[in-house]
Amino acid sequence: MTAAEGAPGSDGGTAGRHAWDLPGIWAGVLAVSVLLPAGYVLLGEGGTVENAFVAGLLVAILPIFAVVGRPAIRSRATWRLVLYLGLLVLVYAPAVYLNSASYFALFGLYPQCFIALRYGRAVFAAAALSLSPVLVFVLNGADAGTALALLVGAGIQIVFSAGFGFWISRIITQSGERAQLIEELENSRAEIARLSAERGALAERERLAGEIHDTLAQGFTSIIMLIQAAQAQPDPARHLELAVRTARENLAEARALIEALAPAPLDGSSLEEALGRLTVRLGEETGVRADFDTAGTSRPLPPPVEVVLIRAAQEGLSNVRKHAGASRTTVELEYGGHEVALRIRDDGNGLHPANGGGYGLRAMRGRVEQAGGLVRVDGDPGKGTTLEIVIPDREM
Repeated sequence: MTAAEGAPGSDGGTAGRHAWDLPGIWAGVLAVSVLLPAGYVLLGEGGTVENAFVAGLLVAILPIFAVVGRPAIRSRATWRLVLYLGLLVLVYAPAVYLNSASYFALFGLYPQCFIALRYGRAVFAAAALSLSPVLVFVLNGADAGTALALLVGAGIQIVFSAGFGFWISRIITQSGERAQLIEELENSRAEIARLSAERGALAERERLAGEIHDTLAQGFTSIIMLIQAAQAQPDPARHLELAVRTARENLAEARALIEALAPAPLDGSSLEEALGRLTVRLGEETGVRADFDTAGTSRPLPPPVEVVLIRAAQEGLSNVRKHAGASRTTVELEYGGHEVALRIRDDGNGLHPANGGGYGLRAMRGRVEQAGGLVRVDGDPGKGTTLEIVIPDREM
């Protein structure tokens, strides 16, 4: 990145602003470096017309900057920049020739060169400003000693301006690189935020899908099965009563899901009581002998762990109801030293090797693994199935 490329008016945000991209400051530097020598010359000894003319030449630099220079720098048009710097040389050279105090104006003119042009061309323009007074002196018959002294002084000025310009150009390059890095970081941050939002939305959709599957979908399945059983019975009252109760519990599940409350089976009861009710309901709905038992010393579990176990029990018992064809089911909750295990056993059809499990089992695995646990499914065709969920109890 060159001085010209980083000059005012170039494309870039606030993060990419650098030393040249402060036109107000450099305009102030130019004004001070011009007005001070102009005032000194105007108020100097003699108060001649020549002094007033020199002061006028120096002051004329300011309207040239305002009318020609600033638009040229903003537009980056080459012909405008050449015209601007040419006018500076035209007014500066005779001012220095008439009064050496005008040299002070170079402190403001040199930065204008590096604002307007690339580094190499800016050095050339600075050399023109430094050598133009020497040329005027030589053309007006200056002796060799004076001309040599002026050349040496001009050479020192050129070296100083070149070194100053190179230092500034390096600052500009680093500033541009930093601005580009900041822009890339901001873009990366925005991309990360977008991906995070998308992932959060996807995770929430998956969570809601799992909740709906484990609650509303299973409840509706039970209602349908009970109504179908009632239609096949001479006295359907018992099955219809169970269907009504299941529908009410399903409604409670829906409300709890909407309000982000605890699962309805846990409301106002312990984990053991909730699992016991789910087991009893399976027996009532299917006629299968269903037993619930606990092992180990009962203790309160973290609410998220209880929710995972309830959802796993609902899914496991739903699979028994729909697929197992079992005559007996056992649900066991075992409290270990540093973990809790839930096992659901049946003596039904068993797990077919080609059956990898549907959405419910995948959702159960995801929920259990998120809690730091694992799921094991064991069974052979015709020999029943055992579903085991083990979750570490981190509060032990």
